[in-house]
Amino acid sequence: MTATIQFPSEGTDISGYLARPDGNSPVPAVLVCHENRGLTPHIQDVARRFAKEGYAALALDLLSREGGTANLDRDAIPGALTKAGAQRHVADFKAAFAYLNSQDYVDAGRIAMTGYCFGGGITWQAATELTGLKATSAFYGPAPDLEKVPTIKPAVFGVYAEQDDRITGPMPEFRDALAATEVRHELKVYPGVDHAFHNDTGERYNETQATAAWNDTLAWFKQYV
Repeated sequence: MTATIQFPSEGTDISGYLARPDGNSPVPAVLVCHENRGLTPHIQDVARRFAKEGYAALALDLLSREGGTANLDRDAIPGALTKAGAQRHVADFKAAFAYLNSQDYVDAGRIAMTGYCFGGGITWQAATELTGLKATSAFYGPAPDLEKVPTIKPAVFGVYAEQDDRITGPMPEFRDALAATEVRHELKVYPGVDHAFHNDTGERYNETQATAAWNDTLAWFKQYV
């Protein structure tokens, strides 16, 4: 089943797209962070994919305060997300975490997070601050500040593209920072692909590697969530 839901965050109602299995038996949950194009049909489809795998998936619209993704000029969306700032976005995910944890259809405490591009970066930021998360999977997202790495509590999985020099280039330094901690982690580079290779509505989509990254994410969540 799917629905548009709202929950409070810092005095404002935030909208999200919820997809979950039918029935009210408690299931684990996944928070989904969209790319810098906002809450698109593609991200809603990703939420539905998680629901088919047995998760309650909640994809936020991080532009809810600006009137919602659907009501904004497409070209203005990336700038609006940048202007809002990562801390506002992380705070909204903290509120979404609390919302999901209070729902009867969620197995309390068993919540993961994933995100793509811009959303991968927000997922890494959330991993350093949202300590209740069980696991995260960040798709080609900029790393958090390395001094924050020791604060990570969830089991973190990083999806990287071999040809994505801007994001994958600094990865070894990030891997070293993770290795110096007790954080459960895996950073994986997928061969022959570029940034956004998981998005099947974009020109960089690669079915083979997208499927591999998706299956690796599911396996990671199965192990740690």
